[in-house]
Amino acid sequence: MNTHRPWWRLDGFYIYAILYLTFIYLPVLFLPLFSFNDSKYIAFPLKGFTLKWYEAMIDNPPMLSALMNSLKIGLVVAILSTIFGLLAAKAVTRYRMPGRGPVVGFIMVPLVIPEIILGISLLILLNLADIPLSLWTIGFAHLLLCVPFSMLVLVSRMEGFDKSMEEASLDLGENAWMTFWRVTFPIVLPGIVASLLLTFTISFDEFVLAFFLSSIDQTLPVYIWSSLRFPSKLPSTLALGAAIFMVSFIVVTFAEWIRRRGVRLDSTSGI
Repeated sequence: MNTHRPWWRLDGFYIYAILYLTFIYLPVLFLPLFSFNDSKYIAFPLKGFTLKWYEAMIDNPPMLSALMNSLKIGLVVAILSTIFGLLAAKAVTRYRMPGRGPVVGFIMVPLVIPEIILGISLLILLNLADIPLSLWTIGFAHLLLCVPFSMLVLVSRMEGFDKSMEEASLDLGENAWMTFWRVTFPIVLPGIVASLLLTFTISFDEFVLAFFLSSIDQTLPVYIWSSLRFPSKLPSTLALGAAIFMVSFIVVTFAEWIRRRGVRLDSTSGI
């Protein structure tokens, strides 16, 4: 029996993939292009090559302050969401717990709720509790959003090795804590790194929740949005957007490479 697919179906799939990727990423690629344009206006033809918008970006204290806010929130959220995701993944994959399905579904709820609904709900809740808006409220909202992503990454990782290795360590006299650090942690480390990088990127780039829950201290996406109303600030904003796009692309690519490398190591070592 001939199981080969017709060539025209394969070509059609490749054409569809190319058109889809072009539609998604072509507008984004104009960011770095116009960030080097020697003009305040986004239009063709380009006026010339310049780096002055990147210099203006560096000499912009409000922009740098917003950048630092996003970095601080992203780092804290990445660490906390990975810790919570690891604990949840271990509970789901290693223990028989009553109501496992509803618990996992409750954790995953932020993935299916539109962010604008989540942002409005949190804003109402914080107002009722008389909690002032700050970077802490933004971090809390980002934590709710990032924990499910971390859990998904770590569950797939922890299901990829035999738990009898942990049982063997316990049988040899190690306690649960040392078993985790000497057996479990090295195996799930690629998943932990991938979770840290992924959740940091999600928190760093998140706009909707930060827009609803920010006060005087803005995160970088909120600052960029507010700058779009002023044409004079647009070129430096494009430069910053180009820099963020490149860094985010590198971080996400590295996270996926770490995850795939861990899977390959497991398959070759028989774990």
